[in-house]
Amino acid sequence: MELQEISLDEAHDTRQIRNALGRFPTGVTVITTQAPDGKREGLTANSFSALSLDPPLILWSISRRSPSLAGFLASGHFAINVLSAGQAEMSHRFATPSEDKFAGLKVGVGVGASPLLEGVIARFECSIDSTVDGGDHLLFVGRVHRLAYGDGEPLIFNAGRYCTALTLRTGTAASDLDGIWAGLG
Repeated sequence: MELQEISLDEAHDTRQIRNALGRFPTGVTVITTQAPDGKREGLTANSFSALSLDPPLILWSISRRSPSLAGFLASGHFAINVLSAGQAEMSHRFATPSEDKFAGLKVGVGVGASPLLEGVIARFECSIDSTVDGGDHLLFVGRVHRLAYGDGEPLIFNAGRYCTALTLRTGTAASDLDGIWAGLG
């Protein structure tokens, strides 16, 4: 496999950066909140990541130009909804500008009144622990107050396309992973 090498100097093409980052497969989430004025906000994001197990912290980022940013900051709470393999349309809905992205959806109410989507494979209900400057994005560190998860296949995004996981047989049992994770600290 041959790699295309690009030097990033003062002037660089952000599309090339996005293309390279897009080679890292990620899960797909919809992050939701309800602002103090009652307006529900939601956006599709693949920047979600675990940060700490004790205390339970996660992180994600949002563009500083996002019209939803003010609502997330004002709310102080949010929910991370991890989409299942059959929810590509849900991802598209929350990635597209719209007056009411929640129209016609059945949603629950979580911590801080954050909307909870149905059919997801995992959910994290959080308060904002801190925010961190990240250039043209703002990083949110969330303290997890409640979570839920179930079986199912995740929706994955890679190289600009949705896909699903292919399970490979590696010889390592899932129960062995706890020891591996513990050694990474």
